Parts: sequence; C-alpha cells; structure tokens
Amino acid sequence: RLDRNALTGKVPTNLNNLTNVNELNLAHNDLKGPFPDLSQMNSLSYVDLSNNSFDPTEAPLWFSTLPSVTTLICEFGSLQGRVPDKLFSYSQIQQVKLRNNAFNNTLDMGNAVGPLLQLVDLQNNQISAITLGSGIKNYTLILVGNPVCTATLANTNYCQLQQPTTKAYSTSLANCGGKSCPPEQKLSPQSCECAYPYEGTMYFRGPSFRELSNVTVFHSLEMSLWVKLGLTPGSVFLQNPFFNIDDYLQIQVALFPSGEKSFNRSEVQKIGFELSNQTYKPPKEFGPYYFIASPYAFQVPQGGNSISPGVAAGIACGGAVLVLGLVGLGLYAIRQKKRAERAIGLSKPFASWAPSGKDSGGAPQLKGARWFSYDELKKCSNNFSESNEIGSGGYGKVYRGMLSDGQVVAIKRAQQGSMQGGLEFKTEIELLSRVHHKNLVGLVGFCFEQGEQMLVYEFMANGTLRESLSGRSGIHLDWKRRLRIALGSARGLAYLHELANPPIIHRDVKSTNILLDENLTAKVADFGLSKLVSDSSKGHVSTQVKGTMGYLDPEYYMTQQLTEKSDVYSFGVVMLELITAKQPIEKGKYVVREVRTAMNRDDEEHYGLTEMMDPTIRNTVLLGFRRYLELALQCVEESATDRPTMSEVVKAIETLLQNDGMNTNSTSASSSATDFGSSKGVVRQIYGDALPNNKKDINDTNAFDYSGGYTLSAKVEPK
Repeated sequence: RLDRNALTGKVPTNLNNLTNVNELNLAHNDLKGPFPDLSQMNSLSYVDLSNNSFDPTEAPLWFSTLPSVTTLICEFGSLQGRVPDKLFSYSQIQQVKLRNNAFNNTLDMGNAVGPLLQLVDLQNNQISAITLGSGIKNYTLILVGNPVCTATLANTNYCQLQQPTTKAYSTSLANCGGKSCPPEQKLSPQSCECAYPYEGTMYFRGPSFRELSNVTVFHSLEMSLWVKLGLTPGSVFLQNPFFNIDDYLQIQVALFPSGEKSFNRSEVQKIGFELSNQTYKPPKEFGPYYFIASPYAFQVPQGGNSISPGVAAGIACGGAVLVLGLVGLGLYAIRQKKRAERAIGLSKPFASWAPSGKDSGGAPQLKGARWFSYDELKKCSNNFSESNEIGSGGYGKVYRGMLSDGQVVAIKRAQQGSMQGGLEFKTEIELLSRVHHKNLVGLVGFCFEQGEQMLVYEFMANGTLRESLSGRSGIHLDWKRRLRIALGSARGLAYLHELANPPIIHRDVKSTNILLDENLTAKVADFGLSKLVSDSSKGHVSTQVKGTMGYLDPEYYMTQQLTEKSDVYSFGVVMLELITAKQPIEKGKYVVREVRTAMNRDDEEHYGLTEMMDPTIRNTVLLGFRRYLELALQCVEESATDRPTMSEVVKAIETLLQNDGMNTNSTSASSSATDFGSSKGVVRQIYGDALPNNKKDINDTNAFDYSGGYTLSAKVEPK
C-alpha cells in the first residue's frame, strides 16, 4: 500500500516485475505519465489506481488478462474509449469501480458474467448505450451520470443510486431472542447473558477481500480471536464492518468474559496488550491492523447477603476493635522506625545506600554536584510552598528555590510511588553529575534523607520550547532563533549518544523537555526515562515502551528495541513542531503524516506547507527551509536505518546556518536579536506540562490518550 503518500512522477516500468505482489494500491497520489503496465503481475488480486493524473488512454490490455484480480478500482481518472467486455467474465472478479472517467460507446455486459461479480460502478462516464445478457443478474450495476440514463434507462435501477443488496456481516444473536440488557452491558452471543464486554475497533489496512457479507471470512476472524486470546468459543461479537475514508476495513469488536459478568483487571491488560501491541495475528486475508480500545468499566464484586444482621453487627464490632488495636501498634512501630532512621540519617546520610545497611563507601561519587540537606531545600523553597511550585509531572512536583549564595534552582521532588531504590537513585545522580554540556540542563545537586528523593537543577528562566511556540511565554521566535534552538538541542542529544560514558538514550525527546535559558540557549532536560547503552555490540536496549505519543518512534513501539535512532525520530517531530508551532497530535491529526501529505515540491517557497506553518514565520524569509524540511523528514523515516545519526543532524544544521553567514559556535538564539520584552525573569514551569491559571494537575496532558489494555505514560517517570 502506497496510497495517500503524495507520490509524484511516473510509475517505474520495472514495477511490472513484481510478479508475487497480491495487492497494489497507489490511490490518492499525484502520479503522472503513462498508465501503469501491470500485465506481468499475475498474482494481483486487488488493484487501486484512483485519484492520480495519468495520461488519457483507453483501458489497458491487462484489464482483460490478469487471472487473479477480484477487485479493480480506478476512479477519478482519465480512462476513455470502450469498457473491455472480457473484464466482467473473470471467474474470480467481484468488484469493478471505474466511476468518474471518460468511458464511452456501448457497454456490453454479455452473457458470460463471472459468478462472483457483485458490483460494477460506472457512474459519471459517457456511456451512451448498454447491452445486457439474458438470465438472472446477481450483481449491482450503477450508471448514474451517463448519457444512457437520460434516454432508454432513465427509470431503471441502473440509473438510480442503489442500496447494497447484501447487508454487512454482524455476529448473529438470533438464538438469544429479543432479550435486552441494562446500559453498559451487552448480550453475549455465546451464553445469551448480559455482561460487560471488552470493546474496541480494529482497523485492517490491507484486507485481500472487499465483500462485507462474507460469513466464512468473518467467522474465521471470530474463531481466531477467541482461540488466540484464550476466550470461550462463541464469545466474540463483530459489528458494523465498513471501509473508512482511508480505505481501511473498520470493525467494532466486543469480547465477552467466560462465565462471569466482567473481566478482571489482569485479563483486560492481557487482552489489551496482545491487541494493542499486535502480538495477536489475525487470519492472513485480513492483513496488518491496529487496535483502539474503548475504556473498560471495571465492576466492584457484589457479595451475598446470607449472613444475618445480628451476626454481621457482631463481626463488625469485633473487627473494629481488632483494627483499632492493629492501627495503634502500627503507628507506634512507624514512629519508632522514623526516629531510628532520622538518627541514622543525621549521623550517616548515605548508610542506607549500601546493601544490608553496611557502609561500603555508600556516598555517591559526584562531579560538579553536591549533597543538600532536606532542611536546606525546604528553607530555600519557602517550605515547598504552592507559590514556589512551577511544574508537575508523573515524577512529582518542581519548585523554584534560591540557595544561600543567591543561585536560583529548580528542585524536583519525587512523590510517593515514584521513588527509586537507594542504589538506583545513587546510580542516577552519579550519572547525571558526569554529564556536562552547554546544551544539557545541569545537575546542581541532590537530597536523599528523611524519606525524600530530590534532584536540584539549574533554573531555566525562559521555560520550555513548547511555551514559546504556543505564545504563552511572550517570546517571539523568528526563523533564525528556531534554527539555533534546533542546533543546540541536537548538540545536546549528540553528546548523550556519542560522548557520554556510557552512552545515554533519552527516549522522551519533546518540546516540553527542551528548556531555554535567559539567552534562549536550548538545553535538553529530564533524563528520568533515559537508558544506558552499555553493550555496544548489541546495538539496542530491549525495554518496556515509554515516552510520549506523537514523538514515539514507531519502530521502537513495535519491537520494544530502543536505539539512538529512537531519539532521532522524536527530534524530527520537534523539528516539524518548530515549523508548525502545533503539538504533534491535534484533533486526531499527526503532524508527520500531515506534512508528508501536504508537501508539494512545485511550491519552491513553502513546499505546500503554507497553511500548516506558524503564522509568525509564514511571511518571513526562511533561508534553508527546503534542506531543513528534508532533514526533518529524514529523521522521521519509519525505518531506523534510514535516519541520520544526531551528529549528522548537527552537521546538517550547522551547514544551514553557515550558508547564511551565521556563527555556529554559539547556539544562543538571542544572538539574532537583543530584545525579548517581558520574557526576562518570568517564573515558568520547567519539568512538567503547562499549568494554565497556575493550577498544577499531574494528570493534565496534551499528549495522545492511549486507550489500549496497557498504558503508555504521557508523562516523564523515573527509570
């Protein structure tokens, strides 16, 4: 499938050599030149060449010679002359869609019509007459918009838009009679009992069939689902299959629990993972797919009421006394434990970092960072007051603080549930303290006492790149500033990949993790998700998928194998964000796909992206824009091997700036102007998402809501 890819130029003649291809879809591109010759592609069963700009021509000979074609589609084209008679006589032909061409003369359906033929759509051509064979016609013929419909056939079904003669498949509930269910419950086709199914939509991108009433095909999908997902036979309900605007086969799916009213949480996670991660493989005729789940309403188990009120009251009273006693003992034990920990912490703050409480040189080996006491950070952040809070995320909250020497810092305080073990925390701060680069946010120090884990970073006065692009910061980013920000960010990532020891993969590169200092120098932040690459021979790290949807490398998502090229993909999305100023996913539209679809190389100024561009730069001179756009699209190639390395990205952006006569030794974006108005000294959120109206909400995110059976965090979490 190469449809909807904005392909241009002529179709290569050697395409005809692909004799084992079963499906060819080149629809909705801008292909020109001679109509493709597919005469040697004898395995083709599905062909769609619609909505291109091929040279006007008569129907090619291969229309009548390909032996395996079941579906032939060439709509909104420039085919002319007579429709080949033999086309309809194939024994396997099912659908012929040739509307909005220039076919003329007489249409001869003849008597030798294939037994499987279901639809012939010739709307809006120039057919003036028709010859129909004798006998029963089991197919639908549509001639609306042809001259023949203004004369002899005006009042026939052929000249009226017709409803499908067969109804699309739906799992039968005939054995359940007319039984109805309460809201949120549905009737199980297996037990005819009401239950809470796990529901979602399957999108099949390249099915080898077009017939939506084929019971055998859909039965095979039902059976495949219940067998491979470990469900009871007959517990799958399929409904409303149709081909959507992208020509994907879209099917509503409901999976019912076995012998219960609802699934438990682990069952939903298992099913959701297998479908969302595409571990489940459907029958081969359905082809590749993706799955989007609906939220599942977990049910609270309902107990019986066989115990008498008196007995229940006695149990309740006895239980209350027992609980109160246990609570008292627990509070006393906790209090004693805290006293002991506080005493140890004050005398030997790193002792708990060593295994079994033995001090094996527990203090971390830091380079350029220091240890802070809890009381010191509490004081400099005004007792972690809400007025000092500047951000939040999955890790915890971030506070602005001023140290005793006057240095302003950002204090990242882990919340309960997000803390690491002592040795893991020690390993992380030792790593972060070794990473020094002008385009990476520097670690000032840490705190590890009194049950707290805090990281202290240098404070970035101008907030995140996302804030500036959205206009919330009041900073105007012209094109040269954006190029410098891209260069600075790229240099920071290249350092992590190639000069850090061991190399580091960030794996959550996004515009909210690129911060701007008082000079608008870009600094990459937040290594809470980062991974070390210690095995260079392996070339990747196998890991649970984390990151932010919209920036996430599709190859990493599919294989769970993380490489430096995963960061390159995310950085390419940020490069496109610098052009559009929009988030990667807005209103269901993905910026990578939208840019590729809109690109027009005939537009030498903006390459067809005028409407998508940030209005603040649209009418300015964009030096090097073509090369910048090509570089961004190279970074977001689907295959990691086709993407450049971050050092290659750095060199390419440096070349862009050097060609414009700009100094690439400085990545401060303020070098292109000196006045930033009100941007100086403004307190901004740093490590979390935007906080409108000063209200911090850890769950507030503009990232893509993922509804599969497991969750991809849209927030930064610790390793």
